[in-house]
Amino acid sequence: MYLNCHTYFSFRYGTFSVEGLFDEARRCGVHKLALTDINNTSGYIEMLRICNQNRAEYNLEIALGIEFRSEGRLLYIGLAENNEGFEELNRYLSHHNTTGKPLLKRVPEFVHAFIIYPFEPASDTITPATLRENEFIGIRPGELTRLATSNLTRYMHKLVALAPVTFRNRTGFNIHRLLRAIDKNTLLSKLDPRDQAGEHEIMLPEKELVELYLRFPELLKNSRRLLTQCSIRFELGTDKNKANFTDSKRNDRELLMSLAMEGFDRRFDRYDHHARSRLFKELDVISSRNFESYFLIAHDIIRFAEHKNFAHVGRGSGANSVAAYCLRITDVDPIELDLYFERFLNPVRTSPPDFDIDFSWKDRDEVTKYIFEKHTPQHTALLGTHSTFKDRSLVRELGKVFGLPKPEIDTIVARPDQNRNRDHITRLIFRYADRMYSIPSHLSIHAGGVLITEKPIYAYTATNLPPKGFPVAHFEMHNAEDMGIYKLDILSQRGLGHIKDAAAFIKTNRGIKVDVNDFESFKKDPKIRNLIRRGKTMGCFYVESPAMRMLLGKLRCDNYITLVAASSIIRPGVARSGMMREYIHRHLNPDRYTSIHPKMDELMAETYGVMVYQEDVIKVAHHFAGLTLSEADILRRGMSGKYRSRKEFQQVKDQFFLNCKKRGYPQEVTDRVWFEIESFSGYSFAKGHSASYAVESYQSLFLKAHYPLEFMVGVINNFGGFYQTEFYFHEARMDGAEIEAPCINHSDHTTTIAGDTIYIGFIHLKSLETRIGKCIPEERSQNGDFKSLDNFIRRIPVSLEQISILIRIGAFRFTGKSKRELLWEAHLYFGKGKNTKYAVDLFNLELPDYRLPPLDHLPYEDAFDELELLQFSLCDPFTLLATSERGDTVAGELTKKTGKKVSITGYLVTIKNTYTKDGKLMHFATFCDRNGDVFDTTHFPPVAKRNPFRGHGFYMLCGKVVEDFGYPMIEVDRMDKMPMVHKEKPNARLRQGVV
Repeated sequence: MYLNCHTYFSFRYGTFSVEGLFDEARRCGVHKLALTDINNTSGYIEMLRICNQNRAEYNLEIALGIEFRSEGRLLYIGLAENNEGFEELNRYLSHHNTTGKPLLKRVPEFVHAFIIYPFEPASDTITPATLRENEFIGIRPGELTRLATSNLTRYMHKLVALAPVTFRNRTGFNIHRLLRAIDKNTLLSKLDPRDQAGEHEIMLPEKELVELYLRFPELLKNSRRLLTQCSIRFELGTDKNKANFTDSKRNDRELLMSLAMEGFDRRFDRYDHHARSRLFKELDVISSRNFESYFLIAHDIIRFAEHKNFAHVGRGSGANSVAAYCLRITDVDPIELDLYFERFLNPVRTSPPDFDIDFSWKDRDEVTKYIFEKHTPQHTALLGTHSTFKDRSLVRELGKVFGLPKPEIDTIVARPDQNRNRDHITRLIFRYADRMYSIPSHLSIHAGGVLITEKPIYAYTATNLPPKGFPVAHFEMHNAEDMGIYKLDILSQRGLGHIKDAAAFIKTNRGIKVDVNDFESFKKDPKIRNLIRRGKTMGCFYVESPAMRMLLGKLRCDNYITLVAASSIIRPGVARSGMMREYIHRHLNPDRYTSIHPKMDELMAETYGVMVYQEDVIKVAHHFAGLTLSEADILRRGMSGKYRSRKEFQQVKDQFFLNCKKRGYPQEVTDRVWFEIESFSGYSFAKGHSASYAVESYQSLFLKAHYPLEFMVGVINNFGGFYQTEFYFHEARMDGAEIEAPCINHSDHTTTIAGDTIYIGFIHLKSLETRIGKCIPEERSQNGDFKSLDNFIRRIPVSLEQISILIRIGAFRFTGKSKRELLWEAHLYFGKGKNTKYAVDLFNLELPDYRLPPLDHLPYEDAFDELELLQFSLCDPFTLLATSERGDTVAGELTKKTGKKVSITGYLVTIKNTYTKDGKLMHFATFCDRNGDVFDTTHFPPVAKRNPFRGHGFYMLCGKVVEDFGYPMIEVDRMDKMPMVHKEKPNARLRQGVV
C-alpha cells in the first residue's frame, strides 16, 4: 500500500539508506512497497540484493517507479507495471535529463506504467474525467478532509491512498529539513514549507495506516490493487553485458582464438609450450564464462587507439592474462612475472577481469566517443558514482544553514574537536553531522567506467547527461556488478601525455626518433638503474613523490621486479599495517627475519612471505586457510570496504577462522595473517597492475635518463604532476637547461625547447588571457616575428592591462629597451585612443624610435615581477633571502652526519600532513637546499604545533639527522620562517599604466 517510498537517493530529500528502508518495512510488517526516488533510479539494485539476501528471514517484495519533480515541485509518480514499464519510465526521465527540456505537466501515454498525480495537479487539464486508464490521483492522509468536500468523491475508482515515506521519526524529519535547506542554500529558519515534506511522511504498520483512511477505505483498496499489478523481475548476477562482438558467440570464439594466436606468435617463441598451454587454458575459461565479447571489445578499443597513434597502458587484474597480453590489451608478460592466473579468472568467478586502460588526458574523450558510436548510446553509458556528505564540508554546510558567519564556520572546521561542544548550535551541528555522514549528495561520474549492455541501457537505469556529453548511469560500480553489468575502465592520466610529448620534442629538437616501447632494453639500462637507485625520479610516472623516492632509496631498488613490488607496497593499506617496513627489512636481509608461518613463505617466496599484491589474499585464503576460490574472491572483494559490511563477507571471515583452527594453526598466527589481509583495505594492487605501472615508470625513466630536458618540458606541458610547476623548471635547470621567461618571438602558448634553451609558455602567465597566449604564436607563424612593441600592438588585439603583463615578464626584451621604457610607450600608444583590433601590417613599417631619458632598474625588480606573474622567480631563489645565514650543512652531507644536530636553510617544495593514532597533526616535508638538491624532514606533533608552516618560502631548520634503512632525513626540533628581501615599489604607477 506504500506507493511512494524514498531513500537517500532522493538527493538532499530522502533520509533512509536502502537497508534502513528495508528494516523499517520489516519493523512495520510491510511486505510490499514501491521504491520511487525523486528523478532517480540509484537505489533499486541494492534493495533487490538485500531483499534476496534476507528472503528466508523476511519476505519483502518491491515495485519500482520514479517520483518526477520539477524545481522541487511534485508533478507525478510513475510506477512500473513490469520491466517494460521500468524501461519506459527510464527513457522518459533520460530524455528530460539529456535534452534539458522541462518535464511535461501531463505525461505521454505509457503502455506498461501507471501514473499518480497529486491532489492538486500541476496542470488544469488533469481532471478525473480526463485521466487515462492507467492514471490516478493520489490522496495523502492530510488531504482526506478536503477530499470529503470535493467532487473527486464521484471518481473513487481513480483515487488511491498516497502515504509517502521519507523519514523514520522526528530526528529523520530534522535531517530532511537540513538537507532541504542545504539544497536550497537557505537558512533553516527561512526554509519554505513548500520545499519540504510534511512531518508525517513516516511508515506505519498496516493497522495504523488503515485507521488513517478509515473514512475512505476504497483508497487503500485501490492502492493495494495497483501495487499488486506492479512487479519487477531481475536475476541479479547474470550476465547482462553485450552478448556478442560479432554476430554470434561462435564467431566471437573463432575471432578471439585467431587474434590470440596471431598475438602469441608476436609475443612468444611459437615453440614455448608452457606459454601456449597457459593461453589455451585461459581461452577455455574465457569461453566457459562467455567473456569472449568482453575481451574483443577491449581489443577493438586498443586497435582504434593504435590506429590513432594514442599512447595507452592496459592494467588491472586483466594484466595477469596471457590472452590479454597476446591481444595487446596489456604489455606485461604474465609468464615472466609468474602472475597468478586465479586473480585473472577462475572457473567459479562470475565477473570478468578488470581491464583498466589508460590514455593520455588529451586522447581519452575521443576513445570514449568511439566506444559510444561503435556500440550506440542506446546500449552504452558511463558508470555513475555518488558523492556523499563528508566531514568538514558537511560541517561547513550545516554551519551555513544554522546561520553562522563564515569566519566562525572556518574556526569550527579548522578545529572541530575544540569547538564540538562550544555552545548549543555547535552541538547541534556536530550531532547532525554525525548522523548525516556519507548520505549521498548528488550523482557524479566514475573515474572511467563504461558500461555496454545487450539490452538497451534504459532497461536498468535512467541516465543523466553531464557537460562532457556522454550519458551517465544512476547506479555505481558495486550495484552494476550485483546486476551483472561489468565495466571497462577507460581512464586518463598525465603520464602518458608527457611520454608522448617528450618523444615529439626529442624528434623536433634533436632529430632523433625514440622507441619508448623498447622495454627489454630499458630493464638493462645502467642510466635508468642509477636514477632509480638514487631516487632521482622527479617527473617520472608514479615514482616521483617524496614517499616513493624514499622507498626506492631504502630498498636500494635498481631493477624491474623490485620496482613492481614498490608500486604496491607504497599503497596506504600495506604501509599502514607495518608490512612495508617488514618487506624492506626482509628485502635487505633475506636470511634474517622471523617467519609468520612456513606456508606463508612458500606462497609468497618472491616477497619474502609478505602479502604485497591483491592476489596474495586469494593465495592465502585458498592455500593457507582452505577457502574455496569463490570464497577467496569474496574475501578479496571485501577488502574494498563496501563489500565488507555484507553478510557474505562475514560468513567467509568466520569460515577463514574456522578452517585455520581445524588446520591447527596457533591463534596468534591466524590473527596475524588475518590482520595482514584486513590491512589491505582496498588499497593494494594486483601484481599485473603494479607491473603495468612499472612499465610506464620505466618509459618515463628512459626519457629522463637520456633526454632530461625534452622530458621535463613534456612533464611541464601535461601539468598534473606531484610538484608545483616551478620545481620541474628547477629540475630542468639542474640538468643543464637555460630557462627563459616568455618571449613574444620564441614562446608558444605552452612551453617549448630549442637546443638547451627552454622558453616558458604563455599559459603560465597569471592573468594573461588564453586567447592572447594562443594568438601570439599563430600570428607570428603567419606573418613573421614581431619587430617592436608598436608592431606587436598593431598585430595583436591586446589591452593595456594585457600588454603590461607581457612587458613586466620581459616578453619584449629582444627590443633592448627597459621595462619602464616599454611601459611608457604602451601608455602613450593607448593614451592616443588607437584602435587595437587586429589589422595586417602590409608593409611591416616601424614608427620613429623616440628615446627616453635613462630610467632606473631596481634590484630584484625582475624577480618580484616573475613571482607575481609566474608564481616563481627565474633567478636563484636563495638570492632573495634577506640574510646571509644558510646553516651548517647541505643535503649532500646528511649521510655523513647521521645522529648529529644540524641547521640548514631550505626552500619549501611540498608538505604532507598526516595524523598520529591519537589524532595529533604532524608533517613530512621536502625542501631544496642552496645547491638545488632536495632533502626530507619529519615534524612530529610537538614541533608541528610549536613551529607551524607559514606558507611558501624559506625556512631555517634545526634538528637531528636520522637514517631509516640507509635513507637520511632530518627530525626537526625547531623551524623558523626566513625573511626575503624587501620589494621596492617606485614603479607601481607605471605597472598600472599611469604616468
